[in-house]
Amino acid sequence: MTYNRRLFLMVFIDSLIVLSAVLFSRFLLDMFEWTLPLVISSLTLFVCHHLFSIRFKLYNKAWEYASIGELNIILKTVTLSIAAAGVVQVVAEAGIDFRLLAATWMVHLLLIGGSRFLWRMVRDTYITNPITKNRTIIIGAGSAGTMVARQLLKSADTDLCPIAFIDDNAAKHKLDILGIPVVGNVKSIEEKVKELQVDNIIIAIPSLSKKGLRNIFNECLKTTAKTQIIPMLEDLISGKVSVNQIREVRVEDLLGRKPVELDIRSISEKVTGKTVLVTGAGGSIGSEICRQIIPFQPEKLILLGHGENSIYSIEMELKGEPESNRIQLITEIADLQDEKKMFEIMDLHKPNIVYHAAAHKHVPLMERNPEEAVKNNVIGTRNAASAARWANVDTFVMVSSDKAVNPTSVMGATKKLAEMLVQHFDTISKTKFVAVRFGNVLGSRGSVIPLFKKQIEKGGPVTITHPDMVRYFMTIPEASRLVLQAGALAEGGEIFVLDMGEPVKIMDLAKNLIKMSGHTLDDIDIEVTGMRPGEKLFEELLKEDEVHDKQVYPKIYVGKTATLYIEEIHDIISSFSEMQKDELRIRLLDLANQRVKTEELLSISS
Repeated sequence: MTYNRRLFLMVFIDSLIVLSAVLFSRFLLDMFEWTLPLVISSLTLFVCHHLFSIRFKLYNKAWEYASIGELNIILKTVTLSIAAAGVVQVVAEAGIDFRLLAATWMVHLLLIGGSRFLWRMVRDTYITNPITKNRTIIIGAGSAGTMVARQLLKSADTDLCPIAFIDDNAAKHKLDILGIPVVGNVKSIEEKVKELQVDNIIIAIPSLSKKGLRNIFNECLKTTAKTQIIPMLEDLISGKVSVNQIREVRVEDLLGRKPVELDIRSISEKVTGKTVLVTGAGGSIGSEICRQIIPFQPEKLILLGHGENSIYSIEMELKGEPESNRIQLITEIADLQDEKKMFEIMDLHKPNIVYHAAAHKHVPLMERNPEEAVKNNVIGTRNAASAARWANVDTFVMVSSDKAVNPTSVMGATKKLAEMLVQHFDTISKTKFVAVRFGNVLGSRGSVIPLFKKQIEKGGPVTITHPDMVRYFMTIPEASRLVLQAGALAEGGEIFVLDMGEPVKIMDLAKNLIKMSGHTLDDIDIEVTGMRPGEKLFEELLKEDEVHDKQVYPKIYVGKTATLYIEEIHDIISSFSEMQKDELRIRLLDLANQRVKTEELLSISS
């Protein structure tokens, strides 16, 4: 129905309602005699109702979403219209009939309000709530859960029909919210899903802790219902997302920790109005670092990478952000192994801070290609660091890995040697060189989550290398925030490490992903394939002689070690091309695992 047709219909219905209110109120009071003043006041009521309806936009309301706000507008419109009619009575008759006005006010209010809410009831009951919709339980009977239920009841675009709430607040049990009962607590989810024949579960508690979410999700996994979660409440209220963007529960939701709060002021001092260069800007970590940098408004952001497609992709994404309008986004396609090109880029742009995220990180591939790991991870880091030193960069932050601790793989060994190079450059340069160690990054290229998902989509089996293998996990945004904070905390020579909480068994991760995908462990097999070359059962973030029990910033630790093997590293760099793969692998691991003398670990006041 067009707006003009709808407006005409609303005006016509309201006209009948006003006339009916006048006639019915006179009938109630046995007042059948019409005088000229009464006719004039009735016409005044008729005209004023429409004028005030237009003034308060009563005809512009979508009554299928009517609530207290719309009721207030009706009350205001009716009361002011009656008041205007009363004034006319006083002027025309030098008196006023309060009984007639009161009766007309009540009938008028009842008919106007009733007509609107009657349409809402009919629409909710017979139009947008067909029995074909999926029966849905909402976990959380608070403001977010109520908002979700209200929108699901109204929306014709969703196939979800809320039939019950679950909430741990016993005071809400057996109450009805929007006509939907609160039937129990989280422990009763399995029972209520069976009893009510539920198809879907929506977790609607935006402020829920990660531990609380895990507990609820584990209860949901005991059922056959599909489990989803709502976005942040702020996004729903602000209109950034709608109820139709309720999404699947992701592994990141279950494994993450409370976000590390950034020291905005210290990062702003490093980044705002400055020139920032990110190597590996097209990769998982590098691209997220760029996204996190944009709100800090650097003057220039240089996106450096070897793959033109990935650099083009992140460039287009960042240019689409309104915050990037005042930032010079510059792309550089370059290979870190090209020392001359790295010096040219540093000389051209003269960055204030460099985030070095480019690296080869796939463990089995680097075991088979150790010379490529040396070229990219060691020589590439040396070239980038040397160019940064020559260009008088203020701070150089290298992204490292927990696999650099007591390394058993070529990838871990080359990362350890890269850390040594960075720490060495810190001792001979005004530039502050630091490294940041990560655990496994969820969703990054080469991580286990995408592999498991593909295997599940194909019907299995899901392959793990050892049933007792455990890993630390963090999200891409967490990793990127740590890089930014490390740059702000840098005094020179540190290795920063995030408190990554408890490690996760890969077997448990595989089982959870299977269940989250709507399958059972009987549907999808888990196959143990045996550990691959270079893999460990568990990872470490700092060696015992590096550990300092004081946090330098919430959730961030730091260690500082001396670097004594620079000549040996240079020897490998100059001769690796002449070595056989096995010989090179042995040399890298031997050097990376030599006992390094440590200086006293330093902490930085937070």
